[in-house]
Amino acid sequence: MTLNSALYNALTGLGANARAAHVVSSNVANATTEGYGVRSLSLSSRTLGGAPSGVVIEGVNRHVDERLLGDRRLSDAAVGYGSTRSNFLDGLEKAIGTPDQLGSLSGRMAQFEAALIEAVARPDGEAALNASLNAARNIVSHLKTTSDHIQDARLTADQSIAQEVAQLNQGLKDVQDLNTKIQAAIVRGADPSGLMDQRQQAIDALSSIIPIKQVPRDGGQVALISSGGAILLDGRAAELGFSPVNTIVPEMTLGSGALSGLTINGQPIDTTADRNAITGGSLAAHFQVRDDLAVTAQEQLDAFARDLVERFQDPALDATRAPGAPGLFTDAGAVFDPADEIALSSRLTLNAAVDPAQGGAAWRLRDGLGAAVPGNVGNATLLGQLVDALDAPKVAASGGFSGTARSSAGLATDLLNSVAASLSHSEAQLGFDAAQNDSQREMELAQGVDTNAEMQKLMVIEQAFAANAQVVTAADEMLQLLLSM
Repeated sequence: MTLNSALYNALTGLGANARAAHVVSSNVANATTEGYGVRSLSLSSRTLGGAPSGVVIEGVNRHVDERLLGDRRLSDAAVGYGSTRSNFLDGLEKAIGTPDQLGSLSGRMAQFEAALIEAVARPDGEAALNASLNAARNIVSHLKTTSDHIQDARLTADQSIAQEVAQLNQGLKDVQDLNTKIQAAIVRGADPSGLMDQRQQAIDALSSIIPIKQVPRDGGQVALISSGGAILLDGRAAELGFSPVNTIVPEMTLGSGALSGLTINGQPIDTTADRNAITGGSLAAHFQVRDDLAVTAQEQLDAFARDLVERFQDPALDATRAPGAPGLFTDAGAVFDPADEIALSSRLTLNAAVDPAQGGAAWRLRDGLGAAVPGNVGNATLLGQLVDALDAPKVAASGGFSGTARSSAGLATDLLNSVAASLSHSEAQLGFDAAQNDSQREMELAQGVDTNAEMQKLMVIEQAFAANAQVVTAADEMLQLLLSM
């Protein structure tokens, strides 16, 4: 080996050592950076005429477990879906209230019945009659508040859909731009690892919204396809369309055309199907809240209101009422029509005849809604019939409840139990998905930067650098000796 070749070998070695030290320092500095792929330097020896001729830097390799990354992204979507559903159901349960709360629907019903029983015992007591009216008024108010909560949840879901669609459109464009830059970097022979990190972060930011599968393409590019088969990005980013509304009432549904659906590149997506193009992420869950869960909750609440109205609208109850006149609970002051059940819980009011706030009198609760003057203050017959009407076993006419006959309080319990069962199932599934997501993230971190291993590499690099530097020094001394001869 000549002095020139020895010097050249050492110099290429020093260059490789410097680049390797840079890669190690980058790994250590980004040990906790989300989306960072561990780098390693790829080297190869070069020979000229069969003789060693230094080392060549082939490039920097970025190491990511694509299968684990894909599984974790699907898990992100499952957590996004489950948390959105659970948040709605939890809020609904709180709005209805649990039986241990006095302000719950069950508690309001119990207070109403207790007040009526007290009035039966003291029909001459104005305080007992007023307490019964206040208890009935509290039921009306509670149903209205719960109905408002459900529609507010639908509006929040509608607004969240709009926000997530905008985030998806921007995120897909960002990934498209990064694809182009990565391809250009590879053509130039530059290291695209930093751009790949950014692309992974951009895709990760979308993974909780829609379950995304990443498919490699030529030139370092990737395509993105939802688990439901929708092509979100393949060369060009897809354009998702959605039009939010400013207010939502129970009558507004997707089927009626009052609410917007989702489109991808102008093509409508059936978000109501069990398996659709966006199934599994928070976007699908928001659609489910707006168009399914909240709609069902409103239907059941209206069914409860209907059951309550019809119990006291029974023609056999209160002979003083004119035929076809409303009972104690009314549909905005009028008699209830079964064909107009939607949003009944939000229109429910007390009969003006007994409501002092509407010009009525509390004594009509005892003497009859159609009574012109007070009757025998000791007659508790009608009050007792009101109690019986509350307790009478009756099959709910709507709302999807079981065919079991139950009292009004029993129906209130069934309404809450339905929500509680859905919430329990949703939380159990969310707990499983969250635990799985945590495990996958831990596995990702375990396959990330090992700082101990990187420091060991740095020690080896330091030794190699010193050896190459020693060769350069020795070659220089020999050349200087030769030149001085």
